[in-house]
Amino acid sequence: MRFIARAISCVVTLVFLSVPNSGAQSQTTGAKDTVLSRSAMVGGLKIHYLTAGKGKPLILLHGYAETSRMWRPIMPQLAERFMVIAPDLPGIGDSGIPASGLDMKTSAIRIHALARSLGVEKAKVVGHDIGLMVAYAYAAQFPAEVEKLVVMDAFLPGVAGWEPIYNDPNIWHFRFHGPTPEALVKGRERTYFEYFWNDLAADKTRSIPEADRKAYTDAYSRPGRMRAAWAYFASWPELAKDFAQLSQTKLTMPVLSIGGEKSLGNQLAQQMKLVASDVTVVVLNDTGHWVLEERPKETTDALVKFL
Repeated sequence: MRFIARAISCVVTLVFLSVPNSGAQSQTTGAKDTVLSRSAMVGGLKIHYLTAGKGKPLILLHGYAETSRMWRPIMPQLAERFMVIAPDLPGIGDSGIPASGLDMKTSAIRIHALARSLGVEKAKVVGHDIGLMVAYAYAAQFPAEVEKLVVMDAFLPGVAGWEPIYNDPNIWHFRFHGPTPEALVKGRERTYFEYFWNDLAADKTRSIPEADRKAYTDAYSRPGRMRAAWAYFASWPELAKDFAQLSQTKLTMPVLSIGGEKSLGNQLAQQMKLVASDVTVVVLNDTGHWVLEERPKETTDALVKFL
């Protein structure tokens, strides 16, 4: 009997040890499940997006050298008030690569279709870098469906002040696309992206975290991905014509312009005042292009206050 009792005791101990701590497990699971990864077919194209929270819709659009992953750190906080939707732009991340239409205006139409497929009739829209251009194209094409617009550190092709930026020889990458650049970058994607993450930051040690650098490099290194992303740059001459026309009608929804003092914060603010009638400007001191990563608290505080 004593032997049986010891055996039962050992079994109970083993079972207990094999069961994870329920409190720790629920916290870990809860943290991971705060942001969900999903996909939808929109016009025959797969659009991958991250989502979290409930409430009024908030669409977050990433820029070049990043994916929707850039929004993960602030999504739980925003999800306390909003239903957050952060897509990978068409051709980038885990979204499909369309046969044509890899430009900001068409991408805005596709993101709008995604929003509609999710039951969104009106939304607040935020965009950084090329995502800023998609966000502006979204607001300009569907003004009645955008409650507020946030643009973060880039510029608007076709709007006064854009040509000196586009033609700046120090910003060489705007015209760096095509078969030869693709061959040069293949296998050296990390080296190529380091220019963006380091040189476009006010301080490279406050720029993109290492884990994100690895994830973005992996995302853009997959077949066809760099070419697809470069298509957005290649579209700018035509985009300038589109935006020149769209900007003739001023946006009337509230607009927040956030930019870095050592990047395009001041230039963007000037442009937004030309294309919108209600503009709030935030220029972050000693900050480069990566406003969310370089100044996470200041950028998040500005977003939350405005939204």
